[in-house]
Amino acid sequence: MPRRLSLARRALLAALVLALSGAVAGPASAHAIVVTSEPTAGASLAAAPPQVTIRFNSRLDHARSRLLLIGADNAQTTLPIAEGGDPVALTAPLPATLAPGEWRLRWQVLAIDGHITRGDIPFTVKAP
Repeated sequence: MPRRLSLARRALLAALVLALSGAVAGPASAHAIVVTSEPTAGASLAAAPPQVTIRFNSRLDHARSRLLLIGADNAQTTLPIAEGGDPVALTAPLPATLAPGEWRLRWQVLAIDGHITRGDIPFTVKAP
């Protein structure tokens, strides 16, 4: 006849199984995704804003993140990301001479969890 485990031994065994399954699974990580942006994706603006801000759902490594401004002719300008600001946002000034037309903000960020994500935010500056 098989020997039954005592209640204390069963509880100890269950605790051990739970502890080991948690150690194997490890913490979950997520990629940084855009929460909001100024200008918003697809915006049609009467005038160019003085700066752009893209807010993410995760803290960023600003030193290893990039922000490009791309025109309709595919010419690219690297935008200087403001340092010491919001840890979950990229903020950069736009050129004062931004002409009317179609533009894209191309972002690439490194979240502090080690994941790189990238994307584009298109917007249009209307002619006066």
